[in-house]
Amino acid sequence: MDRLDAMRGFLAVADRASFAEAARQLRWSPATTTRAVAMLEAEFGVALFNRTTRAVRLTERGALLADKCRELLAEIESVRSLVRGEDAAPRGTLSVTAPVLFGRLHVLPVAEALGAAHPGLVIRLTFVDRVTHLVEEGFDVAVRIGDLAESALVAVKVAEVHRVVVASPAYLARAGRPNAPAELRQHRIISFDGVGSTDDWRFGPQGQTVVRITPQLSINAADAVIDAVERGQGVARLLSYQVREAVAAGRLCRILAESEPEPVPVSLVYQASRRASPNIQAFVGEARRYFARTRLCLPEPS
Repeated sequence: MDRLDAMRGFLAVADRASFAEAARQLRWSPATTTRAVAMLEAEFGVALFNRTTRAVRLTERGALLADKCRELLAEIESVRSLVRGEDAAPRGTLSVTAPVLFGRLHVLPVAEALGAAHPGLVIRLTFVDRVTHLVEEGFDVAVRIGDLAESALVAVKVAEVHRVVVASPAYLARAGRPNAPAELRQHRIISFDGVGSTDDWRFGPQGQTVVRITPQLSINAADAVIDAVERGQGVARLLSYQVREAVAAGRLCRILAESEPEPVPVSLVYQASRRASPNIQAFVGEARRYFARTRLCLPEPS
């Protein structure tokens, strides 16, 4: 076993906190996976994992080595991509992460189309409603919704979505329809406790109108918020792609549309060192084609 394979085995164990799961991912025997870690521990003279009968966790030195191994392997892959040329066929594994509902609705179709076009490419999708760390968690591409902070990552905007306020027809018939953002304080609010959530709801083109809301119910899953609002439990603010189907079907009503803030971008982010990766470029290209024909924002109110 060479040193690069040992690093790959070590990172697989680190990512999954399990020798057995790492072996299954790599299609190695358990003994080979154990030998990969032992090889690096012997070379560096330190323990890389704390092992118990219930858990496998990186030591402080192990975490440091994991970061460096990820950087090194990413750089090697980048060099390989440059040598092969950007037109090389995608192959190997591509790891993508996205918010749960967005991933299910709009990343899965991209992955399915890309996989059908490139049988040699294995795509691993991870859907979580939190900001992930590409290097530490071993992702090649992440979908980010919202304005991005300055970073060394490459960001490619592929779409945009609106923040919209919605309620069911039954709720509005019972509680009345708010005609101004400030009137939301008189309504029962159901909030989505997700990434970037806040109790300060901004309205207007520049977000200049701020309404401090007090949720009566806070849920960390967007689909559960939608279910509650459809049942007439209150008013919620969600992203347009999340409620597009329910609004089109009449199960939800869009309210305060004239006060909505500017749309927010949907971006694909990846490490600058992976810019030439055929896998990443193929995913970005497929995503661009998909979102060119798929509308995420709601129609303009009549």
